[in-house]
Amino acid sequence: MPFRDDALAGQHIVISGGVGAIGLHVVRALTSHGASMTVNDVIEPEEAQRRLSEAGIQPEQIHYLRGDLTRTVDVEQLVESARARFGPIHTTLCHAGMVIAKPLMEYNEAEWDRIMAVNTKSAFLLGQASVRAMLADGIKGHLIFTTSWVAETPWPGIAPYIASKAAMNQLMRSFARELADKGIRANGVAPGIVGAGMAKRQWDTEPDYRARAEKAIPLGYLQAPESVADAFLFLCSSAASYMTGSVLLVDGGCSLYPMD
Repeated sequence: MPFRDDALAGQHIVISGGVGAIGLHVVRALTSHGASMTVNDVIEPEEAQRRLSEAGIQPEQIHYLRGDLTRTVDVEQLVESARARFGPIHTTLCHAGMVIAKPLMEYNEAEWDRIMAVNTKSAFLLGQASVRAMLADGIKGHLIFTTSWVAETPWPGIAPYIASKAAMNQLMRSFARELADKGIRANGVAPGIVGAGMAKRQWDTEPDYRARAEKAIPLGYLQAPESVADAFLFLCSSAASYMTGSVLLVDGGCSLYPMD
């Protein structure tokens, strides 16, 4: 995306799930435009640093902290560690997520609880803790939630994930509505079928999935993870400063109509 290289200079951005397949692209895009980032994930620091280095991300611009953000204590530690390293938080990306693919009737209670905790509860806890820090530091900050096109257009085989993202959309809108008078904004990014992580593995190894996905993408090809990162770059920039309560849909047209 043709933004100035210093478009995010002076910004401190926190991201959860920042060392995953899409998260790395987001971190690289934002740091390459001047942001300092506190990066969270559940993997060990040595492995996280290896992945970040291999992605070409400058080590002086990042602070990695391992933690399970479904736990309040880990969320609070992340926010305080972030402020200690890079100062006040300007933007928080509630990006961590997981999916288990199987027919709706085959999920068990533990799987439902885990998906809802990782995708929705962690976003709530991180958003809440970040807002508290922003208010304490006098920052008119921004929360950005990674949602999905399937929040509005159900895709077979991932029902709890769909429910978690639909809930996230309303959680985002609630943050936007209740905190607008404090100058704090909230928005979402809704990618489509991204050529990274689980979707890419299914595309490459499951002919039935690929046939269904090809039919469901009007543009006809998997979404590049870089296009997801570009959406975050836009929302983190001043170009999006009048947006709040919105979902930025970047899905190649998947949501235009339901596909069977």
